[in-house]
Amino acid sequence: MFRFIFTVLFVVLFLILSIPLLIAEWLIGKFNPSLKDKSSLAIVNWAFRMVLRISGVSISYRGEERIPKDTPVLYVGNHRSYFDIVMTYVRVPRTTGYISKKEFLKIPLLSNWMKNLHCLFLDRENVKEGMKTILAAIEEMKNGVSICIFPEGTRNRTQDALLPFHAGSLKIAEKAKCPIVPMAIANAGAIFEEHFPKIQKTKVIIEYGEPIYTADLDREQKKQLTDTVTAQIRQMYEKNLQEIRG
Repeated sequence: MFRFIFTVLFVVLFLILSIPLLIAEWLIGKFNPSLKDKSSLAIVNWAFRMVLRISGVSISYRGEERIPKDTPVLYVGNHRSYFDIVMTYVRVPRTTGYISKKEFLKIPLLSNWMKNLHCLFLDRENVKEGMKTILAAIEEMKNGVSICIFPEGTRNRTQDALLPFHAGSLKIAEKAKCPIVPMAIANAGAIFEEHFPKIQKTKVIIEYGEPIYTADLDREQKKQLTDTVTAQIRQMYEKNLQEIRG
């Protein structure tokens, strides 16, 4: 319970004390947007690393050498925990926006930092607004920003299983002509969600699969793209979960 209290306290204090930084970042963005991207990435990465240290999460990252460094990518992963964003963001090699639910817009200061990091907010109840978010993600990728999406559509509360992926989300990579990087996050639910409100010291394995270059796929392979990505994530997820549990 102490880890939960200390983690929440740190996040609240960071958001409040970072108000001058948000003002500075806004000013920097007026004159040098690329510098703002780099500085915002560094600031949030520091805060996320502190959250992981306080919460006692031990993470093994695998397959990072597979992530292309010369182009933005679409990270596609399974989603079990709020910590998924924290754990994956500290490793991104370039500015990366996450597609999050629109409810995050209601959280002051946090939503400001998310906007600084090119995060997009999805209205899952409104198809028209959802399409606008997808189009915005395509434009971000064309401008050099990687995007991360969890196509199960919500946090999966079912242990040891993946929810069906929403196929439309993978169109982002196809339209932006950027590679997809499958991402499997194993055992994240054991940090927090499986025993709310406690945060427990937990071992997590995050593995990045072989990138999929959609421009190289034929028509039939594009039709099977969702199944291909899902299968790669499931294989990594099940293998690593089995390793953690011995």
